[in-house]
Amino acid sequence: MNQNFETVIGLEVHVELSTNTKIFCGCSAKFGGAPNSHTCPVCTGMPGSLPVLNKKVVEYAMAVGIATNCHISEVCKFDRKNYFYPDNPQNYQISQLYMPICTDGYILIGSNLDERIQKEDMPDKRIRIHEIHMEEDAGKLIHDEEIGCSLIDYNRSGVPLIEIVTEPDMKNADEVIAFLEKLRLIIQYLGVSDCKLNEGSMRVDVNLSVRKCEEDVLGTRTEMKNLNSFKAIKRAIENEKNRQIELINQGKAVEMETRRWDDVKETSYSMRSKEDARDYRYFPEPDLMPLVISREWVEEIRCIQPEFRDEKIKRYVEYFKLPIYDAEIITSEKALADLFEQTVKLGAEPKKTANYIMGETMRLLREKEMDACDIRFSAENFAKLIGLDEKKVINSTVAKEVFERVFEDNINPEKYVEVKGLVQNNNEDELRRIIDEVIKNNPQSVEDYMSGKDRAIGYLVGQTMKASRGKANPEMVNRLLGEVLRRK
Repeated sequence: MNQNFETVIGLEVHVELSTNTKIFCGCSAKFGGAPNSHTCPVCTGMPGSLPVLNKKVVEYAMAVGIATNCHISEVCKFDRKNYFYPDNPQNYQISQLYMPICTDGYILIGSNLDERIQKEDMPDKRIRIHEIHMEEDAGKLIHDEEIGCSLIDYNRSGVPLIEIVTEPDMKNADEVIAFLEKLRLIIQYLGVSDCKLNEGSMRVDVNLSVRKCEEDVLGTRTEMKNLNSFKAIKRAIENEKNRQIELINQGKAVEMETRRWDDVKETSYSMRSKEDARDYRYFPEPDLMPLVISREWVEEIRCIQPEFRDEKIKRYVEYFKLPIYDAEIITSEKALADLFEQTVKLGAEPKKTANYIMGETMRLLREKEMDACDIRFSAENFAKLIGLDEKKVINSTVAKEVFERVFEDNINPEKYVEVKGLVQNNNEDELRRIIDEVIKNNPQSVEDYMSGKDRAIGYLVGQTMKASRGKANPEMVNRLLGEVLRRK
């Protein structure tokens, strides 16, 4: 029975840092580009080339460490991790094993934000971070079935990474996802990475073991790779937990190994036996001096830390008077929070702005399968649209149409409404004439309404809006229709 077992989970999270150049050379670290166009002798491992550490990588690593309550090392060193693979041109990776830049941190998960606003000392679950270290990424293998071989693109070789290694403090998939969502938002709010799992800028390896509830000794763990979405991570954890429990119940041993997750087939398969540090023959990197980090440098980075999600939620509720639900949704993506704040700063009403973000903006993002960070329209045009809606220059139907154009092409909504003749009709005399015509042409609906079928008025409203080519003020139409029908 599964309830007799406890799951123990730790994570290794690789995050690509959004620096302009790579960690040890001046090549572009930008995603994409023609294959092997962002390369030089250093990142392709040419003999005699020497690495030079990118200062911005160190600052980004420190920023993540400070935000995750880590100790920042006064002295850290780089090491060579030796292994052969075609996408690793040097036959070693420069990483940090013995003296990483950040140690002994934690992230809190699981709090009820609504209650936290009322009572700040509510307990959370603490997920400990063993270390954060800097390292370089490898290249990318491209398997071409048509020509029957694999090609190598070294554009990614040397792109700066940080690896966040947790302690085995998580017990289920929900805790893992809560931790990863919190970590992703911290990093996004810092602006040091976009953390897109689908593009590989955030990669998660799950180390999982199971043990019987009465046991203290950890079970044999496996490592799962190729997890490119939170949904895949959750499915992989459930699958691996059940696989290990089934093996133990059958009297079989769980092998320490690295497994690859296939999200289409919803199963994993063995890649190789699990390595440890001895397999990589680590030794100190001879071409890089130890890095000395002053307390002044740490404080300089600490002083420019941004306002994070929890603080934003509290401020949005207290200052902008938003419901807690609205504040949680808006702050769930940094790009949405930035859009909200910039738009409100331009004079848009906060609640109206929140409604547009949670409604039309997120609907279009879902339909077009876009991330919030890919939003192209400006806060200026967004604020103009909200102003037109709030001042009732346009009605809600037209506002929806105009917003879609703003979303697609970042048009100026004021000019668009003027050129297209979409200004709302608030002329009572003209609307009364339209309503009289609608009532004259729809006697059955009028009779239905008079006989107690209240829903019939909805049809009459729709016909009135149609006759006005969608420009009538819906509130005025409802009021005038009601007045006319009550006199009959």
